[in-house]
Amino acid sequence: MSLALFASTAPTEAASESSDPESAIRRMVRANAEKDLPTLSRLMAHDADIISYGVAGRKYIGWPELEQGIRDEFANAQKLEIPIHALTVWTKGDLAWYAMELDYIRYVTDGAVLKRTVLPMRETGVLERRDGRWQLLSWHESFRSAQLGGPLARPLAVLPHRPAGKADASSLPDISGEWEVLEVEDDKRYKATLDKYGNGPYTQHGGRFTTITIANRLWQGTWQQPGNDREGGFEVLLSEDGTQAHGIWWYSRVGTHTNIPPREHGGTYHWKRLPR
Repeated sequence: MSLALFASTAPTEAASESSDPESAIRRMVRANAEKDLPTLSRLMAHDADIISYGVAGRKYIGWPELEQGIRDEFANAQKLEIPIHALTVWTKGDLAWYAMELDYIRYVTDGAVLKRTVLPMRETGVLERRDGRWQLLSWHESFRSAQLGGPLARPLAVLPHRPAGKADASSLPDISGEWEVLEVEDDKRYKATLDKYGNGPYTQHGGRFTTITIANRLWQGTWQQPGNDREGGFEVLLSEDGTQAHGIWWYSRVGTHTNIPPREHGGTYHWKRLPR
């Protein structure tokens, strides 16, 4: 196919897929599921000062940082499915904003097995019409904290924060044992050994994980690394079979620096339970 043909068809295609804000949103979700980065790039604004928040508060500033995050996710997921359950769009002049509920379904290869993890998500965002085409400016997504198959409005049952080893183990899923922890962006792997309360050491700078809450598969806690004098938090969502977890980690202190905005600096976690 010639470059001239590409030049003549691309503007028509781009105009048709973003002629109204709802079409633009649905096309972006479909492009994400299809790992179609060129279409995502076309439908998203590239302003250098745009700030967006990914799952559980991951912060992106400008297009290059977001593009790298998208590339990393596409490389790590064997397959993606993103069904939309609810989408409401409001429009005023050249601006539009939306609220959406969807499931982010990741398939990752574990040996010879393809494993499926469902992340129940909610997302809000703002679009602007530029040169007749709608583009996404900024967005924010988070977990719905809902059990699949149950009511989406079910409240999150939070456990009180107790000292390590003092939580009520009967109210927790069985997360004891050894886990392989992957920091996705740096491809850094280490092993964590957890007790029945979700607390225990890991093999990175003498680190230790402490679980605060687990409810509706949403697992939240803290980490400390005495070896390099750092600490922070994490939030991951357990897979339905409890063998994997995916989410984010962030810093709360680096040495004497304690004024780090929560959830702003960190990365993506993928946890895999090792055979007992």
